[in-house]
Amino acid sequence: MLDKDTLAQVASLFSSLKKQYTFRIKASTSHPAFAEASEMMQELASTSDRIKVEMVDEPTFGIELLVNGQPQGITFAGIPGGHEFTSFLLAVLNADGIGKNIPDAAVLDRIGRIKGPIELKTYVSLSCTNCPDVVQTLNLFALHNSLISHTMIDGALFQEEVDKLGIASVPTVIANDKVIHVGRGDMATLLNKLEAEFGSSEETTKSYEPQEFDVLVVGGGPSGSAAAIYSARKGLKVAMIAEKVGGQVNETVGIENMISIPYTTGSELAGSLKAHIEANEISLFEARTVESITQEGEISIVKASSGEVFKAPKMIVATGAFWRKLGVPGEKEYTGNGVAYCAHCDGPFFKDKKVAVIGGGNSGMEAALDLAGICSHVTVVEFLDTLKADEVLQKKAKATDNIDIILSTATKEIIGDGAKVKGIVLTDRETKKDKTLDIDGVFVQIGLAANTSIVKDLVETNARGEIVVDESCRTKTKGIYAAGDCTTVPYKQIVIAMGEGAKAALSAFEDRLRG
Repeated sequence: MLDKDTLAQVASLFSSLKKQYTFRIKASTSHPAFAEASEMMQELASTSDRIKVEMVDEPTFGIELLVNGQPQGITFAGIPGGHEFTSFLLAVLNADGIGKNIPDAAVLDRIGRIKGPIELKTYVSLSCTNCPDVVQTLNLFALHNSLISHTMIDGALFQEEVDKLGIASVPTVIANDKVIHVGRGDMATLLNKLEAEFGSSEETTKSYEPQEFDVLVVGGGPSGSAAAIYSARKGLKVAMIAEKVGGQVNETVGIENMISIPYTTGSELAGSLKAHIEANEISLFEARTVESITQEGEISIVKASSGEVFKAPKMIVATGAFWRKLGVPGEKEYTGNGVAYCAHCDGPFFKDKKVAVIGGGNSGMEAALDLAGICSHVTVVEFLDTLKADEVLQKKAKATDNIDIILSTATKEIIGDGAKVKGIVLTDRETKKDKTLDIDGVFVQIGLAANTSIVKDLVETNARGEIVVDESCRTKTKGIYAAGDCTTVPYKQIVIAMGEGAKAALSAFEDRLRG
């Protein structure tokens, strides 16, 4: 099942294990996935003398992780293949106290203080690129809080359960029978949601002494990474505060316009950014959500939701952007039940069904082409009277038989039967007439919006919420600089964001020299 090269790599990863591990397969031998699961677990166990496989005859199906004979609250209800193969390996490594994804002490303290008991279930697709981040994060929560358990559930293996729950988007996270998260999610997001839903064991947030730096970089995307690296190379004491290194890059499947790199993936680029950050003297505070940013004199003060406080005379805002929502009736109600934002992850749920893609830019056309190979019909709805996508994408879409394109049309409402999407109400912008399109799913692809609400009272922003900067990335507020997609710089591209981040760092350093 696993080739020799893969097993050799696994053996290398498991060579330093200190604890004893048991992969407990809980299933009936007649279960259709039993033979495959048994073969995979036996092959993985063969890579280390610290691993054994145990069979338990049960009517359900799952692979439970035990450490030194004790359950760790982690179960894989499915064959951990595809993108979840890494999640399974990391669960073992993390249980042994190793792995680059283990957060720092402050975050581990927050995880350990979440009130329970909490039974988490994450429904995934093995082809989903966003699911592993959520699965790996919640596995860590289970390992570091005995009141939390987590089960990854392969939706394809539990189709009846998925249909009963009305799940049409992955990952979908359920906590004690309540859906608490759908779609992309990093550690900061998931931690905030669990704390909000279940509370923390202490009534007040832990108190931290303010930490002082020369430069604060808020945001971990390409621009923030470049700003932190350039500042550190000038010998400055730098702190980067971010929810996740890479930012929106983590959600990009393929990247073909990084000059000198013909092709890479978002996860690979994010990994390279983090490696470069760690190669420099940068204090990285990842999995942090910024609660407030203020100024006292010319000192910028950043407070995280964890209670940590960071101060510096220079601050570079690189908070990037977030995916826009339609903001129409039915969107929120049917998110995860017909309304989706990732064609690659959620497309398989709409096999042989009719869907609409809202947005005629590059992301919309790419989504439509992706979905055309899965769905019976795809309708692209564009608000403007022309498409914004690159010509090559437009030609491909127009040449695809099961893609229709509607221009100069507004999305008025998403309608459903209370459980799933059944249609969408569209308004012709020229005639002002409404029409209803019978569809099973809506994929929203209308671009990004600047993530600047946290600093809107400190710096000047334009009508789109972008931070106004000059050619040197200076804002009109002394000591505050901004770079990347959160600013007025045109063309929201990775290479441009990196250059802007470097420019902001150099401007901040120049101003520091000049006093």
